[in-house]
Amino acid sequence: MSNEIVLIAFYVIILLYSVILHEVFHGIVALWLGDVTAKYAGRISANPFKHIDPMMTILMPILLLILTAGHFAFGGAKPVPYNPYNLRNQKWGPAMVALGGPLSNIVIALVAAIVAKLIAIPAMLKVSIINDFGVLYGSSPNWTSLAQYMHDSLGAIFFVLLVMIIIWNVLLAFFNLIPIPPLDGSKILYGIFSIKVETMAFLEQFGFIFLIAIIFIFGGLLNLFLVFFWNIFLSIAI
Repeated sequence: MSNEIVLIAFYVIILLYSVILHEVFHGIVALWLGDVTAKYAGRISANPFKHIDPMMTILMPILLLILTAGHFAFGGAKPVPYNPYNLRNQKWGPAMVALGGPLSNIVIALVAAIVAKLIAIPAMLKVSIINDFGVLYGSSPNWTSLAQYMHDSLGAIFFVLLVMIIIWNVLLAFFNLIPIPPLDGSKILYGIFSIKVETMAFLEQFGFIFLIAIIFIFGGLLNLFLVFFWNIFLSIAI
């Protein structure tokens, strides 16, 4: 098996586990707020088989990686169930549960960046590795170049893996905070603003269509924001 295939496999695996941990933390926050639904459903677990959705967790990320030549992928896991009526805080509880997922991704990205900072390899090598991922320039990862680092020091190999963790978790946090159903940002929006039940039902029914339209129309602007946050976390890692 070539080093390029090994790296792409790690790229996908890190995405899958980042998505799974995102969902697990929804359940952890719900449990902290008094709802045991996710716990009794066995969903507060790092066991991937409890969270995998064949389409969203496996097929969609792989297809997106193939269709975009390894440049972009996204995925999801089975939503962690919770009962909002069991939450101690009825007003802010659902928003706090929704925030648990993106916040976990932000913490993971930050920890990965700090650990990457501590890796004792030259700063120029770190910059070269980050540039080879291409995310800051809207290009696809240079898998051939990245694979060459696997023949370098152990520190370079770990740095490559940590950059993967940063890239995926910043993407998941940013994307899920978009305030449109079914994304977590919509639940936060409902907590901040008083929205009629009918309006919420309408948004939930057609939210995915709105989301696709916004990505299509404002994709360039969204990418600028995403690159901005990638820059912040990747700068910490150097």
